[in-house]
Formats: sequence, C-alpha cells, structure tokens
Amino acid sequence: MHKPIVPLAIFACALVACAALPLRAAPQGAPATSATVAITVAGAADLQFAFTEIAELFEEQTGHQVTLVFGSTGQLAQQIENGAPYDLFAAANIKFVDDLAQKGLIVPESVALYARGRIVLVVNKQSGVKATRLQDLTAAEVTRIAIANPDHAPYGTAARQALESAGLWETLKPRLVLGENVRQTLQFVQTGDVPAGIVALSVADVPEVTYTLIDDALHRPLDQALGVVSASKNPAIAMDFARFINGERGRPIMRKYGFLLPDEIR
Repeated sequence: MHKPIVPLAIFACALVACAALPLRAAPQGAPATSATVAITVAGAADLQFAFTEIAELFEEQTGHQVTLVFGSTGQLAQQIENGAPYDLFAAANIKFVDDLAQKGLIVPESVALYARGRIVLVVNKQSGVKATRLQDLTAAEVTRIAIANPDHAPYGTAARQALESAGLWETLKPRLVLGENVRQTLQFVQTGDVPAGIVALSVADVPEVTYTLIDDALHRPLDQALGVVSASKNPAIAMDFARFINGERGRPIMRKYGFLLPDEIR
C-alpha cells in the first residue's frame, strides 16, 4: 500500500499550494530493504511532471525511495527556514537556493543549475477566447487572467515582468487571478474558471488548453537550481538524486518537458 505523507504542523502552505506524492514501495529487484533509504525532495510546482518521471527511474535504478513535495519556490524556501525535513530543494529561481546557502541551510558545494524554464500563454479550449499574444489579453472577452503569485512564485514574477515589458501590467492588473503556484494557476484555466493565464511550459501540455510560447526577452531568465538541505539525514542519497536529475537519465526528461539544460544556456 502507498503511504501518504503525514502533514507537518510547520507547513504553512495549504494542500492546494503544496501537493505531496505518496511514498512508493521499492521496486522488484531493488537492493535489500536494509539498504533502502527514503528521501524527501521539495520541488517547485513547475517540476511536477518531470520530477515524477525522474523519481520513478531513480527508484527503479537504486531501490531508494523518493517523496516529492511540490509548491511555490518561495513557500518551500520558507518551510526549509522553519525546519521542514527536506533532503533536497529544487527551486524555480537560483536566488532562493543561494539565499538559503548563505544562511547555512543548503550545502554550498551541492548547489547546481539544472534547468532554465519558459513561460507560455495558455487559453482554455472551451472558453471561446482566441489569444496567442500578450496584447490579445486586453480583449473584452478575456475577463480574468491567471498568473502565479509574484510575491513568492518565480513563474508569477516572470509573468509580471513580461506584462510590464509589453506595457500591459497596469491595464490587466484588475483582471488578474493569483494562484499559489504555477500548477494551481494552470488548474484555474483547465477548469474554465479563468479563460486564460500565464504558466510554465513544463506543465502546459494538458488536454484542456492551448499554449503559445512567450518571448523570453520580455522577462529575466528563469534559471533553476537545486541544493542539498544542510539538515538532511541522507545527504549522500540526496546528492545522488541531484546528480541523477542532471545526468544522462534525467536530462532527456527535463528536455521533454520544455526545459533548457545548463549546457544549452548562453
């Protein structure tokens, strides 16, 4: 049976803002139970699809177990400051990892860039809205627009920067609906509660929406980094998973979901 994560009192985020995947059983043929280690990875919400695949491969190869907790980067960073028992932190903006490393909460030598993200304009297929450019969001039928909260979600910050660069922020601000993270933001559009939004490319390939890439010159780069949490009880395995993400098995999966890889970033 799958074992759900037991919520911790120190977690400030609501369930919708910080979704946890259950701990999976060790696969058949994996190393003996005595050698099995379980780690918990805190990942930015844009990583949900990619990291789920990568974790499954890691478990199959090593026999170790990976629990994934997704949320906005800012909220996850705050949880780490409050003592959340994570082993690895994968942020949607390198600044959050660097800040925690300076506070002694991330092992400095473990910090590594693993991807650069992209943002897209998404439209609910059943909404009747036709929007492939940011300027199209000013149309009267686009009554509401979803973005992640720029206060703590890097993809929300990038969305705001893009709208500002296009000269649309003040015009569209009254129509904005803020999600706690980029996955919740996408859900607003998937369900039709909001006709359009700006989310991560890595989560946009879902049946309910169409999406169009937004020019990355309109916002600062979404350079994403990870690091081992200093308080981790299994830092070696956490580091192994970090290398797996950036290795020959993990990188093709990251590329599949639209991420640019570190050696592709100029």
